Order: sequence, then C-alpha cells, then structure tokens
Amino acid sequence: MRKIFAFSLLILAHSIFAQKKDSLVLIQTDYGDMLFLLYQQTPKHRANFLKLVREKFYDGLLFHRVIKDFMIQGGDPNSKNAKPGEMLGMGGLNYRIDAELRPELFHKRGALAAARDNNPQKASSSCQFYIVQGRTFTDEELDALSAKIQVKFPVEHREFYKTKKGTPHLDQNYTVFGEMLEGFEVLEKIIAEPTDSRDRPLKDIRMKASIKVMKRKEVTKKYGFQYPEKPSKKKKKAKPQEE
Repeated sequence: MRKIFAFSLLILAHSIFAQKKDSLVLIQTDYGDMLFLLYQQTPKHRANFLKLVREKFYDGLLFHRVIKDFMIQGGDPNSKNAKPGEMLGMGGLNYRIDAELRPELFHKRGALAAARDNNPQKASSSCQFYIVQGRTFTDEELDALSAKIQVKFPVEHREFYKTKKGTPHLDQNYTVFGEMLEGFEVLEKIIAEPTDSRDRPLKDIRMKASIKVMKRKEVTKKYGFQYPEKPSKKKKKAKPQEE
C-alpha cells in the first residue's frame, strides 16, 4: 500500500514539475532562427505541431509562399524535393485538424497560424502553417473589415493593428495557435526575398524545426508572455439525502 502511495506522489510531482515548463518550437533557416510559443488554448493544433516537429517532418521543407505586408507560409511536404518554379501549396497529410478559434487569439505580427483549404468547418491543414507579417490599419479600415467579416475587434486588438501590424481580415477564420518570441528580423529578411508570379521565393528557403524546453517563469521574465490561469474547479454542492 505504501509503495502505491509513494508511486502516486511521484506521478503527481512529475505532473506538477512538467506544468512548470513549456515546449517552444525553434525554426532555423539560412536567414536566422525564429522561436515560437504554442498556445495552451489550442490543444489540438499544439499537440499536432509538436508531434510533427518531434518526428522531424518539417526538416528540409520550404517556405513556399511569401507575400509582403501579409505572411510567409510553409509546411507543404511536396516542397522537400520540388523543382525550381514548381507550384506548391496543395500538399498535406491525410487528415485535418478541427478549428480552434479563440476570440483572444488574433493575427498580430508574428502570429503562428494554420493554413487551410476552403471548407465550411474552417478545419486546418494537417501540416501547413503561416507566420504573419501584416501591416498597420486605420480605424476606418478596421471598421470596414469588421463589417465585412462580421467580427468585432476588441479594443486591445485594434490598438495592435493600428500600431504594430497584423492581418485582421483573417481573425476567427483561421486558427492562430502560437506566436513568435524571437526572430522578427528573420521574418523581415524572408519577406524581402524576390518571388515569382505564384509568390514562391526565387531562392529556396528551407527550414529545420526542433523543440526547446524552457521554464514558464523564464518565458514570462524574458519575453513578457503571461500564461492564462487555469479556472479553479468549483466544489459540487452536497445533495440532500433522501429519507
């Protein structure tokens, strides 16, 4: 009995210890490295991305779509051995990920989001993703976009879009599942590369992805990211006993 109790305590301690650390994703390119935090609020996308990174799925793939003032996109498995000028963007694995559209997660500069095809469920690609560069927007532009896509932008999101760049027209239509912590200068270097008529860079830009484990306290201290607090469990009210 004591052995079982001790083992249970060990499992609990390991679980608590694990919660104090986070698995970040490092994407390396010839232009430099980009470090990303994956959101806890999008568990399906987070788990899928970490799984593919652990399997080294992304190693050697291209950023095959680059559009200035918008985003860079990669993760197409067909890009690994693609010939120069070959059209890319249709490759994937044999599944989709259910949409995880959270109102607090938006397309700010550096946002990591899942690409998708045109499907009514807004389900995401199994492997393709994009990183937002975006541009700044005026109040008038944001009002027009809000009416067009039927999404009300919170005040803090509007302020970000007006001063720090983003792609607000994608909000609540594509799942945002992470954000860049380091490497914004790398994003700008990739964006600056010349492209062909299909937005594919003329020079191949390959990636390599790995996991970097870091204490949550260090993430908050170094990057200012505040982890969402877990809601406290409400105690169930005792039901009156039947006579």
